[in-house]
Amino acid sequence: MSVRSLLFAGACAVALSGCAQLSALMPDATPGAGRTPDLSIPPAREADPAAPPRAVRPIQWVRDVHSWARPEIARVTHVDLDLSADFAAKSLSGTATLDVQGRAGATELVLDVRDLDVKAVRGADGTALPFTIGAAREFMGSPLTITLPALGEGETRKVVIDYATRPGAAALQWLTPAQTAGGEKPYLFSQGQAILTRTWVPTQDSPGIRQTYSVRLVVPEGLSAVMSAESLTPEGEPAGDGRRAFRFRMDNPVPPYLIALGVGDVAFADIDERTGVWTEPSKLAAAREELVPTAEMVDVAEALYGPYRWGRYDILVLPPSFPFGGMENPRMTFATPTIIAGDRSLVALVAHELAHSWSGNLVTNATWDDFWLNEGFTVYFENRIMEAVYGRDRAMMEQVLGWQSLEATIADLPPADTRLKLDLEGRDPDEGLTDVAYEKGAFFLRTIERVVGRERFDAWLKGYFERNAFVPMTTEMFLEDIRTHLIKGDQALEAQLMMDAWIYEPGLPSNAIAPTSDAFVPVDAAAQAVFVDGGDPRSVPWADWNTQQRQRFLAWRPDGWQAGQDWLDVSELTALDAALGLSNEGNAEVRFAWLQIALTHRFVKAEPSAEAFLLGMGRRKFVLPLFQTMWGEGDWGRALATRIYAKARPLYHPITTGSVDAVVGRPQ
Repeated sequence: MSVRSLLFAGACAVALSGCAQLSALMPDATPGAGRTPDLSIPPAREADPAAPPRAVRPIQWVRDVHSWARPEIARVTHVDLDLSADFAAKSLSGTATLDVQGRAGATELVLDVRDLDVKAVRGADGTALPFTIGAAREFMGSPLTITLPALGEGETRKVVIDYATRPGAAALQWLTPAQTAGGEKPYLFSQGQAILTRTWVPTQDSPGIRQTYSVRLVVPEGLSAVMSAESLTPEGEPAGDGRRAFRFRMDNPVPPYLIALGVGDVAFADIDERTGVWTEPSKLAAAREELVPTAEMVDVAEALYGPYRWGRYDILVLPPSFPFGGMENPRMTFATPTIIAGDRSLVALVAHELAHSWSGNLVTNATWDDFWLNEGFTVYFENRIMEAVYGRDRAMMEQVLGWQSLEATIADLPPADTRLKLDLEGRDPDEGLTDVAYEKGAFFLRTIERVVGRERFDAWLKGYFERNAFVPMTTEMFLEDIRTHLIKGDQALEAQLMMDAWIYEPGLPSNAIAPTSDAFVPVDAAAQAVFVDGGDPRSVPWADWNTQQRQRFLAWRPDGWQAGQDWLDVSELTALDAALGLSNEGNAEVRFAWLQIALTHRFVKAEPSAEAFLLGMGRRKFVLPLFQTMWGEGDWGRALATRIYAKARPLYHPITTGSVDAVVGRPQ
């Protein structure tokens, strides 16, 4: 998830994704606005034919404290959904047919459900199967326990569940026409990470229990359906009563959080033969133009770490309420419209979500305690893609910003939560979505690369993805792999890497080295001149700076500054805003950084900008820190936060409202 949620970000946190203008990188192709995509799967680039075949590691079941499932007894291997979308009732209803395997003699299947209305459970022959729904636990939902006739050795049993979702299903957001760009048709999308798939699919909702899936989804005529899977009926097929059915198939086993759907008035434009963009028709041309670099990024990623294993790589640009920057759903990344800046300055997010096709989707954390295995690897890989496409200077600037954000996060968190290996038992796994997993994980891998050399590290990492493809990964399995295939008993190297310190101890170990970037030297000098020496902000070479340099400037704080302190007066804030046009800035990352300054100083003139920004999108990375900042600014800030949130809350996804409710409270 290129989400970089920054749940605990303070006023000095900086946005992490972004890049300079990319318009010269690739020749423009003609957008295929409104076209039906060619959904045949282009062949993936083959691995080196001279290389010996690598054995894929067998699955090792581990306990997942965020799932009721018992996969060591019986597990789901395939999910077949036949669902109808009712926008008036805000419900999906139909059947889930599960393929179940288990040890010989197993008579019990345990699934995860939350706020689902389960109507009946039966076998493939229609025979009713006894079931019980246990007591619900906060954020985890309930166990759905189904009694089965004893499984035979190697047998696959089908279990059919008749059910419906409830209007408040946390994974689903039902948008009214007014909440879309077109303003005429409703919209539906899902977001399953971390443990929200159980609110719309009755299955074993653990990242370690990978499942293939197929879907028949019936929607009102005039809407299209897309999913994180191969589309078998791109135009849909008649389903009676003014409805159309869309069919999908995912043959690679995926963790359940990657099952995702979108339904609305959407159109497609291709970028090249295997990449393209989906979004609302009025936004399609701009989105496609913005995301042209995607095709080159796929080529670069394959050159680094081996074939792309998922067929197509498309991007669905969602309405503004999408709570994350992006979600790495296989074959179709879901992305926030806040990356459409008009100058391709924020498409680093695409590099991040694409990298997840290897780190996260191919090799997945077995439990959410090991979340860093998804995000730390992905931030490292993202930076390598950015370096290959845009040069080392750009990559180093992003590393510096990441380090700065990581230091702020570590300062804010309890020490136990600054370890890579977490203990989230009894806690919502979203509490692990901090920069520790993302940035500390990436700096750990960069430390290994620095010590052993890039060529040697790349060879290990490519092999790591191959050896562990489509099976769950734990921190301990990672350590076993790297010790077996890279360290190979070299005790001096083991000591130099300090791997146990990085993983199991809080903070940063002594071999962590802060990155530097010469491109930030003039930026820091300009910040010193304006923010401390009283210089004229009109002297800042703003137009010559890229997004990272602008972020650095706005994230600069005087020596000794502490959160909540002022360092500018009203006249200085007014001059800064007027000189740089910050309150009207169209780049979401830069606008966010400015609003953190303005709200920290209780700058009344920035209130309209803050309100427009918070009503215009629901990305939690921006929304939560801004409400936290307002709430920390006394009566003025709390009154402003309460007023804005009363208007904004109905526009936000439950993932975002769940976080902001804890700060502002739920409006009455």
